[in-house]
Amino acid sequence: MRPRNEQKTLEIFKVRLEEIINKTHPLVRLSDMINWKELEEKLLVKYTEKMGAPGKEIRLMVGLQYLKYMYNESDEMIVQKFVENPYYQYFCGNEYFEHSFPIDPSSMTRFRKRMGQETIEELFKETIRSAAIIKEIKEKDFEQLNVDTTVEEKAISFPTDAKLYYRMLKELVEQANRREINLRQSYKFVSKKALTKQAGYAHAKQMKRARKMTKKLKTYLGRVYRDIIKNVEIKDEELINKLSIAERLLSQTKESKNKLYSIHAPEVECISKGKAHKRYEFGCKVSMVTTSRSNWIVAIQAHHGNPYDGHTLKSSIEKAEEITSWKAKNVNVDLGYRGHDYDGQAQVNIANRFKMKNKTKSLIKWLKRRSAIEPIFGHLKSDNRLERNLLKGKDGDHINAVLAACGFNLRKLYTVFLLPILEWLENRITEKYFLLLIELNAKSLLFVQKKRLIQ
Repeated sequence: MRPRNEQKTLEIFKVRLEEIINKTHPLVRLSDMINWKELEEKLLVKYTEKMGAPGKEIRLMVGLQYLKYMYNESDEMIVQKFVENPYYQYFCGNEYFEHSFPIDPSSMTRFRKRMGQETIEELFKETIRSAAIIKEIKEKDFEQLNVDTTVEEKAISFPTDAKLYYRMLKELVEQANRREINLRQSYKFVSKKALTKQAGYAHAKQMKRARKMTKKLKTYLGRVYRDIIKNVEIKDEELINKLSIAERLLSQTKESKNKLYSIHAPEVECISKGKAHKRYEFGCKVSMVTTSRSNWIVAIQAHHGNPYDGHTLKSSIEKAEEITSWKAKNVNVDLGYRGHDYDGQAQVNIANRFKMKNKTKSLIKWLKRRSAIEPIFGHLKSDNRLERNLLKGKDGDHINAVLAACGFNLRKLYTVFLLPILEWLENRITEKYFLLLIELNAKSLLFVQKKRLIQ
């Protein structure tokens, strides 16, 4: 059901936030700049008219999502810090200081699931619109764009055959117990013992014995799988899904394509990006478009199926043009985009340090500037929760990437409002330091004069 439009009543025993906060604080100014009403109208489409209990206020839910990805917090921690921080409460639309939790942390998950990947992009568009209002991002900045890809890793352990067989076996046994299916044997204890032995043998480099334990676990899984198929005539959707995953796991070999790397996240892919410290990463590929001049993120997408970088260029540029309503002119990419399929109006420039002779000075400058996109990926991963995705499914991959970009853009806007305060503090500190030096010089001169008089 839609959130209620409750009338704000006068609270006698509560403190108004306006009386205890600094109106020039960057978070206050950022809150006043975001068009919350327009955002609420766009998101209300996802709520029904009559069914169910009234939902929480949209500004509260959106504000908590923004703050979570700005400050790299979990759902639990951002709800906890909301109670402690009056600026967080003001940002989320509170008029009075509250001393109790506004929501249960699980409501954050349900809100993201309700919005979906298409509607969640409205939150990202609002950050671009806010930056455009104060002219931090202009149409001129859109003339030079940088495009690159990275890997958004999923929250899974490193996959091995033995762990996958054991985990799938436990899942099937749980499904059978729930439906009261009589199994000949559950292999609960012997499978755990085999997994422990396999890990010990592998650690001791006794690979023949380790492979024997892995084969034993596969045998146990196959028996339980065939036992369930034999004893169940009518299968529900959940059981069919689990059995299809088990069949996929049992049939895959070392040379198979589209292998299964996680039981709870079957969409995970193995991606090799040529990194010295991490040869393989397990997750999905994410493409990002940034302005070359000012480093604003103007588009971000999650791609499944491990596509070639050049095949993601067309959709990335189209998404950036759709979000900003501006037309791209020059797009700077690295050598991974050779043989791309983009056929639009923008000029695609591939940075190659061995072929710079026949290029103009201006083009060389922008090609060198292309590498500015790399630290943005680093900030997204270390500061905005892109490094390890905890959200479920393919939709979760896209939602996490979009909200991470929201957090990055909001941090840039926060810095815009913070800089005047920092400059003022710097001037005050410089002035005090200068006066202190004058005072110290005067004291030293007096000391020298007194010493001369004594002599």
